[in-house]
Formats: sequence, structure tokens, C-alpha cells
Amino acid sequence: MEITQNQTYTQAPGYFKRLGALDWLFALALLAGALYALNRFGAFMDYYEKSILVAAVPTFAALGWHWKPVRWLMPLAFLLAYFGVHFYDGQLANAESRFFLKYMLSSQSAILWMSTMFFLSTLFYIGGLVLRSPFGGSVGSKLCWAAVVLGLTGMLVRWYESYLIGTDVGHIPISNLYEVFILFSLITALFYLYYEQHYQTRQLGPFVLLVISAAIGFLLWYTVARGAADIQPLVPALQSWWMKIHVPANFIGYGTFALAAMVASAYLLKSHGYLADRLPSLELLDDVMYKAISVGFAFFTIATILGALWAAEAWGGYWSWDPKETWALIVWLNYAAWLHMRLMSGLRGRAAAWWALVGLVVTTFAFLGVNMFLSGLHSYGKL
Repeated sequence: MEITQNQTYTQAPGYFKRLGALDWLFALALLAGALYALNRFGAFMDYYEKSILVAAVPTFAALGWHWKPVRWLMPLAFLLAYFGVHFYDGQLANAESRFFLKYMLSSQSAILWMSTMFFLSTLFYIGGLVLRSPFGGSVGSKLCWAAVVLGLTGMLVRWYESYLIGTDVGHIPISNLYEVFILFSLITALFYLYYEQHYQTRQLGPFVLLVISAAIGFLLWYTVARGAADIQPLVPALQSWWMKIHVPANFIGYGTFALAAMVASAYLLKSHGYLADRLPSLELLDDVMYKAISVGFAFFTIATILGALWAAEAWGGYWSWDPKETWALIVWLNYAAWLHMRLMSGLRGRAAAWWALVGLVVTTFAFLGVNMFLSGLHSYGKL
């Protein structure tokens, strides 16, 4: 039967026509929140901060429309953070005297709960894989979601706590190793949970959650050994709106590169006959690895450009071959070469997986090793 152009248009409604009432309610809630923030805190924001806040509304609305869990994740985290802020009642000392703050909703308490949830999630995912138990994977997934909610809550409350210390101290909590390790864990977990839902498989959970648990283990050691959870004033170089966009973009790159490496390890195990009947197909593993690296490379490229612009403002030059900059370039070149070989030469199989796994070593040194062994303009991140 012949279909006219008009009939085709009618049968294929536009993107917005496919949105339901909950989608629009979510978008309106984001808009209301942004307007409230502008009305309440606009006097403390500069032009760039207001622009970021306004741009966040359509960005997160589109994200929530594309991936439905965002519609409950964001409101839940903000609601818990609101209760935390309410219990403080403008007094930082209340963190030690009020039950819900001390044991649940202060930033340190929420982040400790997040850490516990991530560890438990890892164990359940592993148990589900080893015992072929759907129950283990299901519980692991729910615990991973719980960890993300608590981590986001902790970060939001920590942001408020920094302003309770002093308006000159207050800042978005992505400024030191303690804070960015939390950010790394949350970003990696969120991307994993997206792929878990998209591909309808939980067999990758044991691998991805291992790298998150390793990050959490370092975070806890760093907290105990260095008192890293204490909120410190920003050094002059970080007192810039660039930090609010450069750092998250950078850690989307780090998180997805780490995720790709752990998927690569699953690929190598399956390709050598280990856990072959328990892991997804090699084609699926290869696809996740490729998509994770593609997303990470795009955001890491944006972060590198933003970093150069920030450097020009802070230090007077776009590039100074600082160790952190140099290793960021090495990371970028590594994944640029991986993608080039993939697209131009059809890079697949074990070679691609080994390359992605080695890439994690390079990325880890750029992320952490530079801070441990080298010094430069980014020395504010040293251990």
C-alpha cells in the first residue's frame, strides 16, 4: 500500500510528541529549581555561573527524557540534600549534635554510606556472576543505584557546608583529590548503569564495580591518612568558573576510559575461554568498549580545550608543558590513536581490548601518578 508523505509524517510523530506528562513535569521542576536558585542566590553569581545554571535546565531535561532513571535520581538526591541543609539550620556544629546529620546526611556520613553501598554492590555483582544468580546481579544493581544517590547527596551537602565555613571558602566540591575521587566513582557508576540498562545485562557489574571499589578504597585511605575530608579554601588558580565545567568534563573522560578498560578485561577473559558462558557476547563487549571510549574521548577533548583556556586566564598562556598538561596530551593521543585505528583499520578483538586495558594504566598515571611523583603548576592536587 502506498504511503503518502503526509501519512508518513502523521505516523512518525516528532521527538517532543513522544514525551509524556512525567517528562514535562521533570523539565518544569528543573526550570522551577533554576529560577529559585537565580532568585535566591543570583546576587552571588557572576554572568558565567548564571549561564551554566540556565544551560543546565535543557541539558538535564534532555538527559532525563533519554534515560528515564534520571527523572527520579535527581529529585531524590536534591530532596535528601535539602533535608541535610535543613537540619544544619545554618550551624556547621549541628553535624555532631543532630542524629540524621551525624549518621546519615552530613557530607562525610553520606559519602561513607556511598562507599559501603559500592563495596556491597561489588560483592553482590561478583556473587551473581560466580553463582549464576540473577538475584545477586539485581541486588548489586540496586545497591549501586543507592550508592549513586548517597554520593550525589553527599556532594550537594558538602557544597553547602563549604559556605557555612565562610562565603570566601564556599565552592563546588570538585577541587581536590578527595572530591574528584567521589566524582570519578559517581560518573563511572552512572555510565555503567546506563549501559547495564541499555544492553540488558548485569554481567559487567563485577568488572566495572571493581575499579570503582578500588577508587573508594583509595578515598577511604586518603581520608584517614591525610584528613582529606576537611574542606579547605580554594587556591587562587582554582577560584575560577572554568573549574565548574573543566573538571566534570575531564572526569567523564576518566570514568568512561576506566569503564572501557574493565569491559576490555571481560573481553579478554571470554576470548580466552574463561567465564565464556557467563559473560555477554564478544560483539556486545566490543560495542560497549567502543562507545565508552568514544564518549570519553569527546569529553576529554572538550576538557583539554577548556583547560587551555583556563590556563591562559590563570597563568597567561594556553600551554606550558606542565607535567599534568603533558600527560593529558599523552592520554588524548592514546585514545585518538585507538579510535583512528578502529575507524580506519577496523581495530577489533584482543588487540583493541589490550590497548584499552593499557590505556587505563596511562590514564591512572595522568590522574594520580602525576600528583604523586611529579610537580608543576597543578601541585594543588598532590597527595
